[in-house]
Amino acid sequence: MSAGPGLRVVPVDASSYRPHRLHATERTWTETNCYVDLWIELLHALGLDPLAAAAFTLSTDFEGDQWTFFKFPPEDLRAMFGLEVGEINVWRPVLDHAVEQLELGRLLIMDADAWFLPDTQGISYRTAHTKTAVVPNSIDRARRHLGYFHNAGYFELNGDDFDGLFRLGPYADPVALAPYAESIRLDRVRRDPSGLVDGAVALTRAHLARRPLDDPMIRFEQRLERDAAWLAGQDLETFHLYAFGTCRQCGAAAELAASFVGWLDEHDPSASGSADLVVVAEALTTVATTAKALQFSLARRSRGRAVDVHGSFEEMSRSYRTAMDGLVAHYG
Repeated sequence: MSAGPGLRVVPVDASSYRPHRLHATERTWTETNCYVDLWIELLHALGLDPLAAAAFTLSTDFEGDQWTFFKFPPEDLRAMFGLEVGEINVWRPVLDHAVEQLELGRLLIMDADAWFLPDTQGISYRTAHTKTAVVPNSIDRARRHLGYFHNAGYFELNGDDFDGLFRLGPYADPVALAPYAESIRLDRVRRDPSGLVDGAVALTRAHLARRPLDDPMIRFEQRLERDAAWLAGQDLETFHLYAFGTCRQCGAAAELAASFVGWLDEHDPSASGSADLVVVAEALTTVATTAKALQFSLARRSRGRAVDVHGSFEEMSRSYRTAMDGLVAHYG
């Protein structure tokens, strides 16, 4: 099966693409994780509002050794936008699946090696084999050209990077495990904004019902204190992995939650102009900024410096409780 020139589903161009404002440089956490960032830009490119479906950030938790690796749940995307997202069985070369999905008017989310993604220049490109997720949107097999969504934007790659990403030619490996992949069906997508508010409120209530039963910041601090001596003996790469799974996921989730609450305040008639939701958004923003400060403190600790982080956790705990109490008071 081959893809002819110009095969694409979403009419975007890498040279003129402008990321969503959730990836603006002035945000505390300009990126969250590869899956959420990918969906923010994909929804944006499809003409859908990613903020309307961000209620899932309200039910994140400390999972014992890391903060929730938060993601847009497929059921939320279906409820809000009519998108159908489901795992597919990768039984052929993944390029064949990607091409066929495009020909069907669908998209494919696939695991990828950032070694072959030029948009990660200076981070992973040709320097580190790092798992991430991309969405092929434009494929020209003959020219070995790909237009793809990744992280906070839309990009292109060619030639050897194309072969490497799809494990072709010298990169073919018959014993390599097939990448995880999901299909995104667009045939029932809903762009009518009339039901967004009711849907967002329903998801807000559902995720609040799934919020942590206690204060997760207390458990987060307890685990960090247990890990402190171990972390001080690790290299810089291990520190970055640890900080990504703890401080960054906590802070980025809180900042996205703050933006979502701001969206509710603007769009929900029962909450518009509510001082309560303003306080909630401010409290969540405090969690986000304090988590960033905590990451810097943790970096100093990992280099053997004596740094007291208890004050940061007290601030995060107080702000988290303020936010949850305010949301529950308004939405039940």
